Amino acid sequence: MKAVWSYWSRPIETHKEGNSWCQPIHHLLAWGISLRAAQRHYPDTVLVTDLAGRRLLVDKLGLAFSEVSTELERLRDVDPKWWALGKLVAYSLQDRPFLHIDTDVFLWNPLPPHVVNAPVFAQNPEYPAVHPLSYPYGPLDIERAFAAEGIELPLEWQSERSRDDAYYPEENCGIVGGNRTDFLRYYSGLALDLVMNPRHRGAMARLGDKGYNMIVEQFLLAACVRYHRRNPDSPFKGVKITHLFRGAHEAYEYQNSTRAGFTHLMCAKSHPAVGRRMEERVKREDPAYFRQCEKLAAS
Repeated sequence: MKAVWSYWSRPIETHKEGNSWCQPIHHLLAWGISLRAAQRHYPDTVLVTDLAGRRLLVDKLGLAFSEVSTELERLRDVDPKWWALGKLVAYSLQDRPFLHIDTDVFLWNPLPPHVVNAPVFAQNPEYPAVHPLSYPYGPLDIERAFAAEGIELPLEWQSERSRDDAYYPEENCGIVGGNRTDFLRYYSGLALDLVMNPRHRGAMARLGDKGYNMIVEQFLLAACVRYHRRNPDSPFKGVKITHLFRGAHEAYEYQNSTRAGFTHLMCAKSHPAVGRRMEERVKREDPAYFRQCEKLAAS
């Protein structure tokens, strides 16, 4: 199984990458930790980035990926508030079983067989009762924007929202991947079209500068799985999603994550104590890499 990372430089440069690191050096350190931890189990490593990302991560930091793609150059003129698009492009390029790893995810152990061998997998489900429809930046806003422009949303979206539920599902994509790469390419292509199709420009403009990345990436994945799993006419009929953890409560509970050999810093990456622990680890394990990160962060 390939281990894949993605880095679209523009959201980082414009500070629109989501939850930020405590200091710039911690972002650089995380790249080294994440790659080094995962490649012990998955030596076939791939970076999907743009030219600026390759200069930073490969030419300057010296990170040794097996393969480097600059396919994210296609996002050069795209609004960087849509920072999840870099990940979605990376998913859409894969034609072999893969595991996409966020930069703030550290795999100390390999994933268990039931996850690695699954058609589709993600870190954990964020349902049934995590995101109420009244939650800020939810699917309702996108639905209103598309309706105002007279544009229909994908069938998978419509099907999911036709349920009489007070909550909407999401799949946490700290890790995501699987063996049904045809399905994952379809889903990611659908998500990319939702944001980037020129016909949707008016609807996207109605959303303003708000962040709907989790809806486009994580809600749409959940909707696609549910729709195609039970659709007898779908080429993806019966597709299932497997999770490393049964829910967010399990993923971020210390004993569970330690037992799984899995760390997802998520919001904790902005905490100074987390940054200090990362510094101590890299100083101890790879002092040359630490010095290079210091030098780049200072510049």
